[in-house]
Amino acid sequence: MSMQFPKIPKKVNIAGFVNTRVLRDDKKRQVFAKYEVQRQALRYAVRNTSLPARTRVQAQLELAESHSYTRSTTIKNRCVASGTARSIFRDFKLNRYQFRLQALAGELPGVRKASW
Repeated sequence: MSMQFPKIPKKVNIAGFVNTRVLRDDKKRQVFAKYEVQRQALRYAVRNTSLPARTRVQAQLELAESHSYTRSTTIKNRCVASGTARSIFRDFKLNRYQFRLQALAGELPGVRKASW
């Protein structure tokens, strides 16, 4: 009987991750960035009518067979504090409720409550 050691998680770029949805979204962003240039080249080959039909079809098949994480449409903005995907402020990567809590606590630099 062999002993199995637990897998050590890979180093993650953004601190404050709470749940697996945020980790999965970060992984999607990394994979998309890695394959973006390759996908753009294939998309160009598919649309270029001056290329032979066989080359265009091969590029189209390669695009269709690529992993879904390489597509930009799978990326969703998520709150890094709570993991929710609704009402996200892109500059802070927080949803409106977490933004309000952290702003009132003074944890966001340059953010003050408005009063007039």
